[in-house]
Parts: sequence; C-alpha cells; structure tokens
Amino acid sequence: MSRTARPGDDPGPVVARNRKARHDYHILDTWEVGLVLTGSEIKSVRAGKVSLKGAFGVVRSGEVWLEGMNIAAYESGGYANHEPERPRKTLMHRHELRRLIGSVEQKGLTLIPLDIHLRDGWAKVTLALAQGKKRHDKREDLKRRQAERDAARAVGRRR
Repeated sequence: MSRTARPGDDPGPVVARNRKARHDYHILDTWEVGLVLTGSEIKSVRAGKVSLKGAFGVVRSGEVWLEGMNIAAYESGGYANHEPERPRKTLMHRHELRRLIGSVEQKGLTLIPLDIHLRDGWAKVTLALAQGKKRHDKREDLKRRQAERDAARAVGRRR
C-alpha cells in the first residue's frame, strides 16, 4: 500500500538514508511506496544492511523499479540468500503511478529514493521526483546554509 508522504507524517524508524539526494537534486514531489522483497531481504533491511548510494527509479512496462539499491546478503541466509543489487519492484496506487509516469517523462526529471523506513513491520521507501542541480545551485545552497549558521551563532552570542 502506498500513499503520498506528508510533512509531519512520522515514517517510522529510518533504516537507511540517501544523504547526497538533497545536495544533488531539487526535490519536487515525494511518495511513500512499498517494496517487493524476499524473506532474506527484509531481514537484512531490519538489520540496517541497506545502501541507497547511487540508487534510482526506472519506469518499465507501467511499473516503477528501483535500480542500484544494495541490500546486503543475510548472514544466516544459506542457499536461499538473495542477490544484493537486483532490481526491486515498488508498490504504488494506480492513480499515483499514472501521475508519476507523466512527470518522469518530462525532460530532466528522475526518481530517487530518499530513505528506507519500517512502517508497521513493512519496508517502505520515500521516493522523490527530482531535478538535478547544477554546480552553481549547490554553491548557492552552501552559501545560504553558512549564512544561516553565522546568523544563528551571532544570535546565540547576544544572550
């Protein structure tokens, strides 16, 4: 079951976060989507053995797939272990999927996972529709954050 992520909504315990996503992309819209996982994969997710570095979403035959996400092999998996970097299908409502596919087809927009979290025992991914930042945009963000830090520091000294 997927639903649109809302500000202030508690997503549950975050297992992994894509730290570079907000630095490298302008986030336009987000969705909370489910993942189709095998037994050994969900056990590794609950153990926190997930990396979202370099992961992205792809629309294939009317479905969204996550590529490049690494879920480490489960230590006690034995012969039934999974392939760590296989493509994983996401679960979304049909109306959300139609809107998302229309948006992704625009030039310069991509799907990136922001984080993986657990909600009621189910693994969920916060998927974002994003547009890549240029180098000068990144510099402006860094300057703005530094100015905010300096202002907060100056206010703290006055007290």
